Parts: sequence; C-alpha cells; structure tokens
Amino acid sequence: MSQAPQAPTPPPLTEVETHGVERIPDADRTATPLDLFRLAFGGANTFSTCVLGAFPILFGLSFWQGLAATLLGVAAGALILCPMAVFGPVNGTNNAVSSSAHLGVHGRVVGSFLSLLTAVAFFSISVWSSGDALIGGAHRLFGLTRSDLSYAVAYGLFAVLVLAVCVYGFRFMLLVNKVAVVSATTLFLLGAIAFAGDFDPSYAGVFTDSADAETQALFWPSFIGAALIVLSNPVSFGAFLGDWSRYIPASTPLRRVVGAAFLSQIATLLPFVFGLATASIIANKAPDYVDPAAPDFVGGLLAVSPSWFFLPVCLLALIGGLSTGTTALYGTGLDFSSVFPRLSRVQATVLVGAVSIAFIFVGRFALDIVQSISTFATMIITCTTPWMVVMILGYWTRRGWYDPEALQVFNRRQRGGRYWFAHGWNWRGLTAWWVAALVGVLFTNIPGQFVGPLGELANGVDIGLPLSLATSALLFLSLLRLFPEPRAVYGPRGARLARTVDVPVRPITGPGTDGPSPATAGAPR
Repeated sequence: MSQAPQAPTPPPLTEVETHGVERIPDADRTATPLDLFRLAFGGANTFSTCVLGAFPILFGLSFWQGLAATLLGVAAGALILCPMAVFGPVNGTNNAVSSSAHLGVHGRVVGSFLSLLTAVAFFSISVWSSGDALIGGAHRLFGLTRSDLSYAVAYGLFAVLVLAVCVYGFRFMLLVNKVAVVSATTLFLLGAIAFAGDFDPSYAGVFTDSADAETQALFWPSFIGAALIVLSNPVSFGAFLGDWSRYIPASTPLRRVVGAAFLSQIATLLPFVFGLATASIIANKAPDYVDPAAPDFVGGLLAVSPSWFFLPVCLLALIGGLSTGTTALYGTGLDFSSVFPRLSRVQATVLVGAVSIAFIFVGRFALDIVQSISTFATMIITCTTPWMVVMILGYWTRRGWYDPEALQVFNRRQRGGRYWFAHGWNWRGLTAWWVAALVGVLFTNIPGQFVGPLGELANGVDIGLPLSLATSALLFLSLLRLFPEPRAVYGPRGARLARTVDVPVRPITGPGTDGPSPATAGAPR
C-alpha cells in the first residue's frame, strides 16, 4: 500500500532564512492561514495601535463617536486589505513582485518604494511608542531619569532587537508573533481590569449641544479624519501580506487565506478600543496629555495607571513593539534584496534597518516629527491604497492567472516576457495609480496638520482617500477597455471586464536563459 506524502518539515528557528523574493518551492511552503492571522494580528496587537486608537479623542470626539469612527475605520480597512493576501499563495512571492503583472516588470518598483515608506513609518511608530512607554514605566517603577540619553538607549536597543529578529527571517518572526498574540492580548485584558473603575463611556468630547457653531462645524472633518487614521493601520499591511502568505501552499483554499487576513484586522479592535477608552480616561483625569497641540498618550496612560500596572505597560510595550517592528521591517528588507540584486536578503534587511534607525533618531531628536506621524502615515496610505486597488482589480480581470516565470524577470535582470509591456512599464496600471494618488493628496484634509490645495472643497471633510479609491478603480478599468492589454497576459480562460489584443509576446532573454525563449505559462488558478 502506498503511503500518503509527509507534510514538509519546517526548518529550525535558529536557521537564517535564505529565500529572497524568488518563488518559494512547494516543499518549503509550510505555513497555514492561522500563521497568517498570527502575523497580521500580532503585528497590530500592540502599543502603537493603542496610540492610533487614541486619535478620535485627540480630535475631540466623544467615546461613542470615537468608537463609531474606529469600527468604520477597522471594517473598511479590513475589507480593502484582505484580498491582498491571495497573491502570496498563487505566485509564491511577495506582493511587490506580483505587481509586475499589472505595473510592468520595472513598474513593480512602485510597490517596493511604497513598502519602504510604510515600513519606516510604522517601524518608527512602534519604536517611539514602545521606547517612551519603557522609559516612562521605568521612571515610575525605579526612578530612572527621563532624559534624551535614556530615550536614545531605549530606542537603539529596541531597534537592534527588532533588526536581529528580521535577519533570522520568517520562522523566527512567526515565533515572536505567536508569543505576542497571546501575551499582548492577556495584558490588554489585564488593562481592562486596571482601568475599569475609572472608565466612563459617557465622556462627551467637545462636540456637545452647548458647543458653538464653529466647533460644531468641525465634527464631520474630525470624525472622518479619525476614521482614516484608524483605517491606515490595516491598509498599511497591504504591501506586506504576500511576504508571509507566500509560505502558504498553493493548494490552500483562497477563501481561508482571505478570511484569515480579514479576521486579523477585526481582532485589532482590542488594542484600538483599549487606546480609545484609556484616552477618554486621560481626557477626564489628565487633560493636558491629550492637548491636540502637544499630545502625549504614553505619558497620560502612565499618569492615570494604577502603580501595579506599570510593569504590564512595560511588557506590553516590549512585546507589542517587537511584533510591529518585525512585521514592518522584514518585508522591506526582503523586497530590496530584489531591487538591488547584489544584496542578499540579510544584507538588504540590515541596510533598510540602518536607514530606519537613523530616521528614528533624526525624527525624534533633530526634526521633532513625532507629533506629525499621523500626517505621514495618512499620506502614505493615500498613495498606497490606489496601488492596492490596481492589484485587486488586476487579479479579478486576470481571473487569478499569473505567469510565475515572467514575474521574476526584473529580479533575474532579464528582459521580455508576458509582463514586459512597454520597455518594462505598464502605463495603464501606473497611470491609474499616480493619478489616483495625486487626487487623494490634493483633497486630503487632516485638521491642524495638513490640508491639500483642494482639501476645503468638501467643507473641511477629508475625502482624499474615498476619491483616490474611486479614481483608481474607474480609471484602471477604463484604460483596460480603451487600451487593451495583450491576450497572452490573461491565460487560457481569457479576460474579465477587459478587452484584449493579439500581439506577440517578447521572449525572455538575459541571465539564466539559453538565448531567446518563449515565456512559460503558469498553472491557472
């Protein structure tokens, strides 16, 4: 009797990952949708998410208004994000490489650039918030002096620790997030006990019936702005989901992969609501810490915490920040090893980590941009979301069919293939992306921080992201109808919602090929 094949054995945790962005062999795909959930939830079940959860209160909303904005932001962000999980199992590589199919083999650098900005922003948020909490907790527990030197040491040690985990790679990062999911959740639930006596859901904010007309006019801009900042957290994972889902076997039902990504973000309501609830407590008991001109959520949290919760705060900062930092930094190092082929994954990770650490110190001590991080994050998401829309609609029009060999042309320094288009650029997807991103920036309105040239046309309401979403979808689908792509990029089942044209595909040539050879077709999905 024949025996069933044994499942692949995962490599040891202490073995440094050697895979770059090349297609992961089937024998090495040992991850599951549950692992994807752990990584995506663990990366957001952190102290930095609590900081983002405090923004509705900083914007003057009541607790219930802030909760509505939070629910809207998380749900919308999860719906936008979850389809981005399918590219990893289908193509066995990360999302930036998969974008070659829709932006061209050279146009994929757009995804690499966006992932770099996102990684730097959210890695910085995690290090700043976790470092501040560690130093603040140590000050309350042990009398440690809060000085630039102590903060610098905390930031440096924390950043190096995150970088070390990223160097070891996927398996070690997965272990960290397995621990983080359980421990951080436990600490948040413990925090609910710590603040239960002080929490008052009737916190009214500034938009009360007695508020003047000028204040009342700011309600919708503040509500939408708060929801968009919350939404930025799930959307920030869009460029990174493929880094983790590429280790999931191609035979895994895609609905399970998409479901894992969606539920991982719904679960982040735990840290978001914790941040919202504690911010309302701070606004009642220590309002100076939630002054919009100089907010200090971490300091306020420590000021209103019972003394026995100082140590859990420090543990939460350490565990959660480590999880966020690794999920943000790992993927960018992975991707830049393909943008700069002379660098291995480890070397690229160290380089990107060093640049990010430099940004953290300059931003904290030289430029003082910490208070503007919400603007930075929102602008990045405004530019990243239309890229995600092009990817998702591209997947839909292609019926999930891709040519794995043609996706790797850029990484191998080759030329040609199904996704060569015009000298390696697909102007249809690129145009839909940059026009939509520009529209989003022009209409952005972040109260008190950044207002685009057209940001006041909607009475102060930030409509940049909704317009960006709509523009990218309509423009991309229109361009696919007006300027058909080659029939060869759509696979055996043809196109959906798009026209095609029969033109020859340039053969793949360059390193690793024996002269010109036709692009090989991948298995339809």
